[in-house]
Amino acid sequence: ISACLVGSEMCIRDSLLPGQELASDGATLTVIDRIGLGHKIALRPIRKGEVVCKYGQIIGFASRDIPPGGHVHVHNVAADNFERDYAFCRDCPAPPARAEPRYFMGYDRGDGRYGTRNYIAIISTVNCSASTSKYISERFRATDLLQQYPNVDGVVAITHKAGCAMQYDGADHNQLDHTLAGFAKHANIAAYILVGLGCETGQAIHLVENQGLIQLNGSRKKPLVISIQECGGIRKTVDAGVRAIAELLPQVNDVKRTKLSADKIILGTNCGGSDGNSGVTANPAVGVASDLLVAQGGASIIGETPEIYGAEHLLTRRAVSRAVGEKLVERIKWWEWYTSIFGTEINNNPSPGNKEGGLTTIYEKSLGAIAKGGSTALVDVVGYAEPVKAKGFVVMDTPGYDPVSMTGIVAGGANVLVFTTGRGSVFGCKPAPSIKVATNTPMY
Repeated sequence: ISACLVGSEMCIRDSLLPGQELASDGATLTVIDRIGLGHKIALRPIRKGEVVCKYGQIIGFASRDIPPGGHVHVHNVAADNFERDYAFCRDCPAPPARAEPRYFMGYDRGDGRYGTRNYIAIISTVNCSASTSKYISERFRATDLLQQYPNVDGVVAITHKAGCAMQYDGADHNQLDHTLAGFAKHANIAAYILVGLGCETGQAIHLVENQGLIQLNGSRKKPLVISIQECGGIRKTVDAGVRAIAELLPQVNDVKRTKLSADKIILGTNCGGSDGNSGVTANPAVGVASDLLVAQGGASIIGETPEIYGAEHLLTRRAVSRAVGEKLVERIKWWEWYTSIFGTEINNNPSPGNKEGGLTTIYEKSLGAIAKGGSTALVDVVGYAEPVKAKGFVVMDTPGYDPVSMTGIVAGGANVLVFTTGRGSVFGCKPAPSIKVATNTPMY
């Protein structure tokens, strides 16, 4: 039976059945309960109220006595509150030595943006135009037109479920504009058009003027805006959108890949559908990749602030300044407040699937999640969809919900994504390519 020792527990790589015997620390351990893949088994007696540790850190407290060989999980472990020593900057590592330069073939936009893809986007200003935007992109997929433009990676619809029923120029409105602008300005987007209904709160002119949107290659021309109501219906809007994109194809196709240094990479990372192996296999591997990228002068981002909860003290110690560390703590405190006003708790995450995969508490999940951030200094903490300007390891404040989290990270400029999963996740986020990494062999 394969297993790895984790303090007073063992993290199982194969299912165990009651009555099986394991060699543990020179003694024989008899399995009492069925222990599933990625779950935990007690190596010694754990008394009620005693700290339960994994990765050398607290993941919870025993809610009842747990005998040796017993299953350690939600039925006998609780995520009680505990004090964290933030020790700001105490363990901040020195900048890594600059490694031998590495390169990739990408797109130099000529304005400080560097892409890994070459897309044309149809950006919907409101949920009412989402289907119409998709119809435009589907029209191109249904023809061989794109085959005539081999340097164009595709025509992608950027859609959402918002854009109306919100305060004009209010927080929700400006957050939506901020996020859509992040896609419009994204290095992987060579050109775009905006598609709206016409009467929505999220007017295209508000988006264009407040976010300073410009069109292809830095010209001062405002982007093309197509309105369903002005065109006279969906069919005419689709026709207008197809004509507009057909005119953009030649100039986008003229952009060629060129050799770029790895410091031009902005890596976005996420873990979703996680299991008990996520913090043992895939996430630490991504952390090593993050460190290698930072040594090249690139940027690496983790998000999902509620999935940093209980492990944030390990990041504040790596902060380059107290101000950066306190920005992270402020976001943690905000999430505590936000969940409390709805009568919920952050430990509502892990999800049922996470728990089935062996994750017991949010503390355990968070400790595994932050492994994606490697071991370099925390150089910045940014807001949702805020452009990432710093080089190095960065935290973006996003919710613990994969599609929304990755959307913010891409809007912030990530030009490639790595997404780890132990249970399975189908999420992708064009225009940024998403590399999936499985945490266990059956999942792979």
